[in-house]
Amino acid sequence: MRILLIDDHALFRCGLQELLERRGIQVVAAVGDSATGLRRVAETLPDVVLLDMRMPELSGLETLRRLRAAHPAMPIAMLTTSAEERDVIDSLQSGAQGYLLKDMEPDALITALGEIVQGRTVVAPELAIVLAKAVQGDAGGAPPVGRVADLTPREHEILCHLAEGQSNKAIARRLNISDGTVKLHVKAILRKLDVHSRVEAAVIAVERGLCERGAGRDIG
Repeated sequence: MRILLIDDHALFRCGLQELLERRGIQVVAAVGDSATGLRRVAETLPDVVLLDMRMPELSGLETLRRLRAAHPAMPIAMLTTSAEERDVIDSLQSGAQGYLLKDMEPDALITALGEIVQGRTVVAPELAIVLAKAVQGDAGGAPPVGRVADLTPREHEILCHLAEGQSNKAIARRLNISDGTVKLHVKAILRKLDVHSRVEAAVIAVERGLCERGAGRDIG
């Protein structure tokens, strides 16, 4: 996997480059400004671009739009500290295939990058509820009611934790079950709801009001 990183914070940029290279990922360039980034992307054609949201002169969002115009099929992910709803929605609408947070675990970042390169859209789990609320009311992609009804009580409970943006590890600790058991439940939830990501499942939970006021908490 070949990564190009655009971030104006030198310490973070260098630290992330070292982390990625230790994991066997090639960083073709790590630059601190958008103009250089745009040029280096054209020169190196990386597998994925990691782009900061807040940068001087040319913002990450404007950089994203220029990259998308020049490279329509190139995977681009925002890697930022901003959990603002508007930033998430603007980024995805402008063509980002990922919206990741800088405080995420290294293993989670590597997994997310792999999924983005494979063509999936990945949003940090803790932002699932932000995205779900943002699209609430758009029922065009909602599944038939019967599909939601197919969920078991435990799956319904875990769906509500997904809608809160909790990771598998956090859910496992909360429910006193193993990570592997949570993964199996999540797979079953996605299959029954006929969706491909935790974010889509969270959107459905919010659209249908499945998790009102602590629903799904501390059930057997």
